[in-house]
Amino acid sequence: MGLGAKMDVLLLVLDLVGTFVFALSGAVAGVKNRLDLLGVLVLSFAAGNAGGIARDLLIGAVPPAAISDWRYLAVSLLAGITTFYGFSGVDRLRSPVLVFDGAGLALFAVSGTQTALAFGLNPVMAALLGMLTGIGGGMTRDVLLAEIPTVLRADLYAVAALAGAIVVVTGASLRLPATAMTIAGAALCFGLRLMAIHYGWHLPIARRSGPSAAQADAPHDRKGDDARMR
Repeated sequence: MGLGAKMDVLLLVLDLVGTFVFALSGAVAGVKNRLDLLGVLVLSFAAGNAGGIARDLLIGAVPPAAISDWRYLAVSLLAGITTFYGFSGVDRLRSPVLVFDGAGLALFAVSGTQTALAFGLNPVMAALLGMLTGIGGGMTRDVLLAEIPTVLRADLYAVAALAGAIVVVTGASLRLPATAMTIAGAALCFGLRLMAIHYGWHLPIARRSGPSAAQADAPHDRKGDDARMR
């Protein structure tokens, strides 16, 4: 098997595994919000494939793989059905939505970056597209649930995706082994995301001044703390 064929296999595996874990995060969020079976399946497909579809459209890979390849639909539905009927088992994990979301973020960030590089994008744009691929599924999930997207309020979400993407493009620029750098980028992204959740690391948050603003900010602070504890 040639180098190009090995890279194609690696990208497919990363895409499908990322689709599955992001679909799990969407399905878990759907069950927690008491959606019916169809709603859970729609949310699992949207969370698992929105980032990849956006990536493929932007680089001109049409029709997107999530639409043209039945395996993306299959793994999304598998994740949704597994979660819907086996939610008690999935929910035993600590903060299952956050863990699955972090894993999907890491896998899609590096696979999106590698795909962009394979299509000839320069390293800067490839890293940004990798970040977009990583955050797209979570954003779509949150919008469908009428929530403020995690990327706009969470602890080092897009920053973690960008860090993983930068590792991949740096490795490509230095001609280091693609597989090793992809794994390193995914591990860095996932580690940063989990540490940010655990320690509450985040970028500066916009706050208004005055007593009324302090009262308005307090519920949001408590909500963020509650999310980290779930």
